[in-house]
Amino acid sequence: MTFSRLTLSGLGTRPALLACLALLLAAPAAAQQAGARVAFIVPASAGGSTDIIARVLAQHMSRTMGQNIVVENVSGGGTTIASTRTASATPDGATVLIAQLPLLASPFLFTGLRYDTQTAFAPVGLINAGYTVLMARKNLANNPAEAIAWLRASGNKANIGNGGIGSSGHFCEMLLARALNIRPTLVPYRGGAPAMTDLIGGTLDLVCDQSTAGVPQVQSGAVRGVLVAGPNRIPSISDVPTAAELGLPDVNLAVWHGMYVPRATPRDIIDRLNAGLRAALADPAIVARFDQLGTSAFPESERSPEAHERMFQSEYKRLGQLLSSMGVTPQKVE
Repeated sequence: MTFSRLTLSGLGTRPALLACLALLLAAPAAAQQAGARVAFIVPASAGGSTDIIARVLAQHMSRTMGQNIVVENVSGGGTTIASTRTASATPDGATVLIAQLPLLASPFLFTGLRYDTQTAFAPVGLINAGYTVLMARKNLANNPAEAIAWLRASGNKANIGNGGIGSSGHFCEMLLARALNIRPTLVPYRGGAPAMTDLIGGTLDLVCDQSTAGVPQVQSGAVRGVLVAGPNRIPSISDVPTAAELGLPDVNLAVWHGMYVPRATPRDIIDRLNAGLRAALADPAIVARFDQLGTSAFPESERSPEAHERMFQSEYKRLGQLLSSMGVTPQKVE
């Protein structure tokens, strides 16, 4: 899958589009008046990849939409607790889920869900796309090649943390284990932040997480970058090779975030949220922040609710096939 980067240079030639966004932002829907409180539900602990994206957007959208947007971290149940809360919320635009792969993967991982993943949510818009980064504790190896050699030799004893069952890090680690033919202990956390804390402290050998959470830690020297699970290196950590460069081309996992509301939410509310999201993604400051984090906003042509719905259904099918090929069977949700 290829994600193109937003080009800002063309925005100045689209006054009609910008005027349309301004009108949508200026005309609140009846159930979502300016000043009303909106909760961005993050299905993981604070400090992780989804939390970072949600807080960047909440700050910008609070200002442009004139609403009090707060971020609520609702972790647990492999992200299903947050998803259940959103699916059952009043469809008035006050409860907005910021989610990534676990939302789509949940029916292939768990039984007993209280919502139908394909019908319970209305996509609002695609946010950003990127790749996962594998990181090692500082004393595990001197460079990426040595880290992979260590995994090949002693990977069955490795403890590799991730942000939870069904997270992008979890998928990345399963792909890595299959590619190296090893059986490490995969340790799920209630979000990527606590996993990163244990990696920095040396409790874990490795962690795989999205670039939004991993890049700052690699840049600071708190952990060592091992590989990027994507086709290209990330400019902000350009010395970290891709998995393909290390002889592991199958360790390739595109990840992305989207914004969701309960399915019965009126279209005018969805359009207003979408306009607020578009305004944020068109801001050069947001684009620059995403660049620092090794991720990209979806291009302008792919920011509509309809484009998000198409992506959702396509990725739902892809993840189902991937998990089936790995022999994963659903377990009862905790």
